[in-house]
Amino acid sequence: MKKNKTIIYTVAIIVGLIIVNAVSSSIYQRFDLTKDHRYTLSDNSKSLITNLDSPLVIDVFLEGDFSSEFRLLQTEVRQIIEEFQLETDQIFINYINPIQDEATRERNIEELTKSGLEPYINTNNSTGKVTQDIIFPWAFASYKGETIKISLLKRSITQGLQEQINNSVQALEYAFADGFNKLVNAKSKKIAILKGNGELDDIYMADFLTTIKPYYNIAPFTLDSVASNPQGTLDKLQNYDLIVAAKPSIAFSENEKLVLDQYTMNGGKSLWLTEAVAMDKDSLYNAAGRGVSIMRDLRLNDFFFKYGVRVNPTLVKDLYSAPIMLSIGEGSQSQMQPIQWQYSPLAASNPNHSITKNLNLVKFDFASPIDTLKNSIKKSILLQSSPKSKLEGAPTTISLDEVTMTPDEDSYNKGSQNLAVLLEGEFSSVYDQRVVPFKVTNFKSKSTATKMVVISDGDVIKNEVLRNRPQQLGFDQLTGKSFGNKEFLLNTVNYLLDDSGLINIRSKEINIAFLDTDKIKERKSKWQFINIALPLILLALFGFIFNYFRKRKYTS
Repeated sequence: MKKNKTIIYTVAIIVGLIIVNAVSSSIYQRFDLTKDHRYTLSDNSKSLITNLDSPLVIDVFLEGDFSSEFRLLQTEVRQIIEEFQLETDQIFINYINPIQDEATRERNIEELTKSGLEPYINTNNSTGKVTQDIIFPWAFASYKGETIKISLLKRSITQGLQEQINNSVQALEYAFADGFNKLVNAKSKKIAILKGNGELDDIYMADFLTTIKPYYNIAPFTLDSVASNPQGTLDKLQNYDLIVAAKPSIAFSENEKLVLDQYTMNGGKSLWLTEAVAMDKDSLYNAAGRGVSIMRDLRLNDFFFKYGVRVNPTLVKDLYSAPIMLSIGEGSQSQMQPIQWQYSPLAASNPNHSITKNLNLVKFDFASPIDTLKNSIKKSILLQSSPKSKLEGAPTTISLDEVTMTPDEDSYNKGSQNLAVLLEGEFSSVYDQRVVPFKVTNFKSKSTATKMVVISDGDVIKNEVLRNRPQQLGFDQLTGKSFGNKEFLLNTVNYLLDDSGLINIRSKEINIAFLDTDKIKERKSKWQFINIALPLILLALFGFIFNYFRKRKYTS
C-alpha cells in the first residue's frame, strides 16, 4: 500500500512538472522590477513598431573594449534594443566595431565621419596611465531603403562624462523611437515658414530646415498677399499646423496681425523668434568693431501682450556667456583668442519640461528679456540667462573693445532673465471688442486649445554661412564648441505639433549610480587588500588553527 502511494506521488509530480513546463513555454512574461522602470517601453514607442511590414535593420557602432562609463551605455543600448525586438520579429541588429581591424581602421573612421557620425575621443586615466580611445556612439537604422543616423550620446560642454552618460541612458528610448518614427511614419503635419516681413533667408535657416524636414512638410508662406486678399491668405494659412517666424525685421500691418491672430484662434500653433532690439554681431565686424543698438518696433507689442508675454526693448548681458574670437596684440604678434562676450548668454534649460530636459546650453546673441503677464494662459519658462545677468537699454553704443575690459561683476545683479517662454491654453483674440481692419469670416474671439513659443532672439535659429555654404546650427567654428540650439528647436517643434507623442518620452527619469573615481584611487589599496589579500589570510589562518587542534586531538 505504501509502495503504491509512493508511485502515485511520483507520477503526480512528473505530470505536474510536465504541465508547468508546457504552460511556461507557451506563456512568456517579462517583469521590470527596476524602481524607475527603465526597461519598460512606452505605448508610443510600441505603437511605432507593431505594424512593421519589412525588416528594420539597426547597425550599432558602440562596440569594443571601453571604460566603465561607456560599458554602461553599451549595456543599456543592448537592453533597449532587446526590448524593441520583443515587440516585433522585424527588427534585426548588427553590432560593429569600426576600429577593430587595423587594416581598415583609418578608412572606416573617415567614412563614418563623412556620414556625420562624429567620433568621441575618450581620455581615460583610471589606471594611472593616460590613454585615448576613439568611440563612435552612433547607430544607423534602415527601413525600406531609407537610412537615418541615431546619436547614442548626448554631449555637453558643461557636464562631465558620467553626467553625459546618465543623460544619454535616459534618452535612449526617445533616440531610437524618434529614429523609427522618421522611417516608419509618413509626414502629415505642415509647417509654414513666414516670409515678407524681413525674416531670415533660407540659407541662414538651412540646418534647422534640414533637421525638421524628415518629420514634417515644409513650405514658405508669404504674407504679402494680405494687402490684396486678407481673407484668402487666412484661409490658406489655416492649412498649416505650425507657423515659424524667424527673426522678422519689418513691422507687421494690422491686416497681417489679424490674419495671424485668427490663425491662432482656430488652433494654429506658432514659433516666434522675435527681437525688440536691432543689433547683430556681423554689423560689429563690418563697422570697425562699433555699432549702435536701436529699438525694433514690429508692432507686435499688443499682439504678445494680449497672449500673456512682453518682449522688453533691452539687451541681456550675462557673465556666463559664449566667447568671441578676437585678434589680440599688434602686428605680427597678434593672435586670435577666445574672450567672453557678455552679449551672448548661454541659456540654461528648464530640467522639468520635456522640451528642455537634458538639453545642452543654448547660445543667444543680443537677446532681450521676456516678462510673463497674468492671464488664463499657462506659461512655462523654457530658457533663462544665468543669475549673473544685467540689462542694457537701447539705443546704446556697443563696441568689441568691451571684451578687453574687466566686467564689473557687482553690476550683474538682475538675476535670471526669461529668454524663451511656452504659452498653452485658450487664447483671447487681440481684436476682441476692437474694430477689425477687415471683415473676417467666422471671426473668433476665443481660441481652441493651442500652443505658442516666444523666443527673444532670432539668432537662436541662425546658422553660420561660410563660402556660401550653411554650417551646422549651434556649432561654433572658431571655438569648436557645440551648443543645444538645434535640439532645442527640434524639441520645440515636436512638442508644438505632437500633443501626446514621442516628446513625452523625454520626461522619463532614470537614476544611474556611478562609482566615485576619486574615492576609487584614494581607497584602491584598501579594497584590494580586503577583497584579495584578506580572504587568503583568513583561509591560511583557518587552516593553521584547524591543523593545530587536529594534531592536539590525535596526538597521543
